[in-house]
Order: sequence, then C-alpha cells, then structure tokens
Amino acid sequence: MLRSLPELRMAVAGSLLAVALGGGVLLLLRRFLSAGIRRSPLGLMRGKTVIITGANSGIGRAAAAELVRLQARVILACRSAQRGEEAAADIRRELGEQEPHTGELLVKELDLASLSSVRRFCHEVLQEEPRLDVLINNAGIFQCPDMKTEEGFEMQFGVNHLGHFLLTHLLLGLLKSSAPSRIVVVSSKLYKYGEINFEDLNSEQSYNKSFAYSRSKLANILFTRELARRLQGTQVTVNVLHPGIVRTNLGRHINMPLIAKPLFNLVSWAFFKTPAEGAQTSVYLASSPDVEGVSRKYFGDCKEEELLPKATDDLVARKLWDISEVMVGLVT
Repeated sequence: MLRSLPELRMAVAGSLLAVALGGGVLLLLRRFLSAGIRRSPLGLMRGKTVIITGANSGIGRAAAAELVRLQARVILACRSAQRGEEAAADIRRELGEQEPHTGELLVKELDLASLSSVRRFCHEVLQEEPRLDVLINNAGIFQCPDMKTEEGFEMQFGVNHLGHFLLTHLLLGLLKSSAPSRIVVVSSKLYKYGEINFEDLNSEQSYNKSFAYSRSKLANILFTRELARRLQGTQVTVNVLHPGIVRTNLGRHINMPLIAKPLFNLVSWAFFKTPAEGAQTSVYLASSPDVEGVSRKYFGDCKEEELLPKATDDLVARKLWDISEVMVGLVT
C-alpha cells in the first residue's frame, strides 16, 4: 500500500530519531565503559623538549596540550606556521584557564612533502636547541588523490614515511646526546592491508589511495623496528603505535554523499575516539616511566600489541631502510 508524502516524512523522521537515540545510548555506554583520559602528575616532563609533527590539529594538537600541561617544552612542527600559531594560542588559552603552571609552546614550519623543508627545519633545531628528549612522528595524510611531493614521490608514502625518515635521521645526533630519549611513531591498524612492493614503491604503475595509505603505515612500523635495532645501546628508544579510530580532519580527502554525512557524523560521535583519547598512547610512550628503556614495540590503548608477520620481517625492514636512504638523498 502506497503511503502519502506526510506519512513518508513521518517514517523517515522516526527512523532518523531511532538512529539518533540508539547512537546516543551507544555513546553514553562507550563513555561509561572507557577508561577515560589518563592524567600523569604535573611536572613529569619538566625540563624536557618535545617535537611533534602535525601538531596544529587532531591527535598531534591534543598530545601537545597534554605534554605542555606536564610542563614540557613543546615544538609544534606544522606545515602552516599560521595554523600552528593559532593552535598554540588556543592551547595556551585553554590551559591558562585550568593550570597555573605549564610548559612552553613554540611553532616551527615543517612541510614533510618537501625534503628541503625537512632539512631547513632540522638545521634550525640543531642551531637553536641544546637538547631533544622526545620526537613524535605524528603527521600524516590519509587516502588523498594521486598527488606528488616536491621531489615527485607519491604523497602518502612521501609524507607519512620518507619525510619522517629524513627528519628522524637528521635529528638522531641530538637525540643521542640528550639520552635517555624517545622516538614515538604514529602508525595505524590499517597497516594490515598494506604491502611493500619494492617494484613500485612510488605507485607509478598503479595507484590506489587506500592501499597507498596502508603501505605507508606498514612502512612506519618496519622503519621503527629497523631504527630500534640500529639504536641498541644508545639509550634512544623507538616505539610505534596505532591511535584507534579518531575524530580528526585526517579523512578530508574522502568523498562522501551529502545525504550520508549526518549519519556518518552520528556514528563518529558514538564510536570514534576524541582527539584527546586518541593521543593517549602517544603521550604515554613519550612520558610514562612504565616504558623507560622499552623499544621496538607496537602499542594500542597504552598496551603492547602483537603485529602481523609482514610487519616483523626484518629483511624487508632493512631493504626498505636502504632504499629509503637513497630516495631521500642520504646515500647516492
């Protein structure tokens, strides 16, 4: 039997209301069952300098805010200095209302899609900073169209892996002289769908934005393992993490039908982590005494997790390291 237009509108409204109520209940249940935001004691990071890439929004911004609250000196390494300064001002304002004594925030421009920008940034840091206690490789680009970096690398592999590869290499001397120090690498659970194809690392034969992202996140894990192996005995630890599914602007390149956006927003509010929740493992690995001396591990929700065999293949990790050195110009 055909319904009238008012009846159809009532049915659609009722369905949307049911979904909204269901999402609200699920959100409240998740909030009730979650452990909440970990709060470390103030002063835990006093006297320590931290660099966070991609720190003007999302997980990076949340991690910066918490580490500043712990009285660290935090350098926001951002592609846009203006957006970095705006984020720093917001953090200062937010913390100023809650905490009378916090650390220091600085902003430096860093475009990981440009190796010359990476080199300029590192030159400035080495000229101006006497120590570096923590490097958090947080910035990332997610499922973008087929784009290239300044040097012609596929954008996701270039930013998520190669840019951070060069950045870390150029700052290693300062990290070693500041030891005990830590390197924290932000990967993703989506590494599981990635493969390291040495015949087409630059996606010149074919490009799939989902596979390219997963490959870059697998590269992050393999890089962590090989770097940790090379740093044994230096008191510089390296660990990698996945933040879970977080509400950030990382998915800005995903095309979604207009009609689906309200439902997606509802689902994200019900099931996705807040940036502060997503940043918890980054902050934990950067600051907690519990992981002092721990290296070459993979974490989620502040706990060690197992990796698939393809992410623990040391031969692939070494080969990827060697090729990455050539790609970023460290070896000719």
